Amino acid sequence: MAIMIKTAQEIEKMRISGKALRQVHNAIAPHVVPGASTMDLEEIAVKKIAELGAIAAFKGYHGFPAALCTSVNNEVVHGMPNAKRILAEGDILSIDCGVIIDGFYSDAAVTYPIGKVSAGTTKLLEVTKASLEKAIEQCQVGGRLGDISAAVQELCEAEGFGVVREFVGHGIGRAMHEDPQVPNFGAAGKGPRLKAGMVLAIEPMINAGGPEVRVLKDGWTAVTIDGSYSAHFEHTVALTKDGPLVLTR
Repeated sequence: MAIMIKTAQEIEKMRISGKALRQVHNAIAPHVVPGASTMDLEEIAVKKIAELGAIAAFKGYHGFPAALCTSVNNEVVHGMPNAKRILAEGDILSIDCGVIIDGFYSDAAVTYPIGKVSAGTTKLLEVTKASLEKAIEQCQVGGRLGDISAAVQELCEAEGFGVVREFVGHGIGRAMHEDPQVPNFGAAGKGPRLKAGMVLAIEPMINAGGPEVRVLKDGWTAVTIDGSYSAHFEHTVALTKDGPLVLTR
């Protein structure tokens, strides 16, 4: 494992990338409503990325066809935008996006309720988002990578939710995926020592039911085995001597 340590100058470039990515998410958010198609949201993202002078990090990555991953309901991650996929009241939608500016990547995801959703679904979203914040709190120099993983697992499993094993967070920088992998499960006090200059994409993927997933025939879209809804929140986070710095806030 070769974990890349970023300089202060490189982290500043990643902050600029992260700020642009937040603008993309902010441009999409008002349009995540019943009646919108996931392709409508893709088109908004593509236009905003171009306005910002950024590059869509996902499009063409290992052949992925879009700037956004749009995962609806029981889709965990890597759903593809489609003009025929119309959002309806009671759905949830995970939007995952990444951009590149000046050679540096940023990566962030948000899961939205579509109109009014059930109390159970609201709880899934709230707990998944809270687990991300709890994980970010563990991004302390001198700690261990397992501290981050355990924070997600402990909170989500205590609430009865399933923690996906097949997809994990990752280091990020000049490449979309760098070492180390950042699982959403594990033991505190284990794993590589956390150091200033690490930059991690932390991304809890949490199911309302069991943790098991499978990938559809399209080769991309991962869904829950039991059909339960799945939530996904993600931030790109730099570790500094003064604590975690969220680059995509």
